Amino acid sequence: MEQQQIPLDRGTELSTLAITLLKGVIYREGDERLWAALLNLQARVRDYMAVIGLELVLDEAEGYAFLRAKSEDDETEADKLPRLVARRPLSFPVSLLLALLRKKLAEFDAGGGDTRLVLSRDDIVDLIRVFLPDSSNEARLIDQIETHINKVVELGFLRKLKAAGGSAGFEVRRILKAFIDAQWLADFDARLAMYQNQLAAGSGADDGNRTAALPIETPEDDLPGEAL
Repeated sequence: MEQQQIPLDRGTELSTLAITLLKGVIYREGDERLWAALLNLQARVRDYMAVIGLELVLDEAEGYAFLRAKSEDDETEADKLPRLVARRPLSFPVSLLLALLRKKLAEFDAGGGDTRLVLSRDDIVDLIRVFLPDSSNEARLIDQIETHINKVVELGFLRKLKAAGGSAGFEVRRILKAFIDAQWLADFDARLAMYQNQLAAGSGADDGNRTAALPIETPEDDLPGEAL
């Protein structure tokens, strides 16, 4: 959903920024005036959010900003606060799909050209299905993949585009780069072999519901969404 353009004056800018960030991600393309206000006031926003145990993640080049909990390594026992951002595990297939989308985004960026990576539903199905357990029920497998795609849309890493007569496309949101970095991608092939082994070791019927202990900061570790 596109962000609504918000009329700002100097007296309400900081409050508007804080509330909007606590509700989710700010995208430059969603509200350019709000984005400009954030760039001007980012030091004050960082100070304000630090009081409640959150830090501002802002990527000016990619055009997004969100909040996440401070690293526990940077806090003493006395400094620790109740978490405003919940930590919940992702299923193995969803984590795998995020990693595959991140690799696809890196390959897309390396080719230059357009800055928006748009994939069809069939593109995404083909991307992940070869890494999932074999199934004699093709329709059930596709339904499971659809569920995983919808979860990634819900997390905010895919944006469903309006279809003009054909099947809907999906834009891979560049905020995904903040959760799976280039260093992690460097070891992706080795990790992918590990994923395949883990999937192959499953019982098949329950693979879609298993939780993966992936060595990445997956989105629901510090989901860039609404605070509790």
